[in-house]
Amino acid sequence: PVRLHLTAGQISDFRGADVLLADLPDETEEVIGDRGYDSNRIRLSLAERNITACIPPKKNRKLKPPYGVSSVKP
Repeated sequence: PVRLHLTAGQISDFRGADVLLADLPDETEEVIGDRGYDSNRIRLSLAERNITACIPPKKNRKLKPPYGVSSVKP
């Protein structure tokens, strides 16, 4: 892990994501997270910086984006 940010137990993970993702090193190629970090906003933020989001989609997503490194990189 490069970063760790603790939040209260009942706070959704994606609410603390801004703190974790704000100043990632320039050489960051991928971010690994659990389903709690699955949001369009997080995925878009990473994609804009050419960072692969290795985050499994939430079970209730109708369109499930790929999340394995091998499934999104040649």
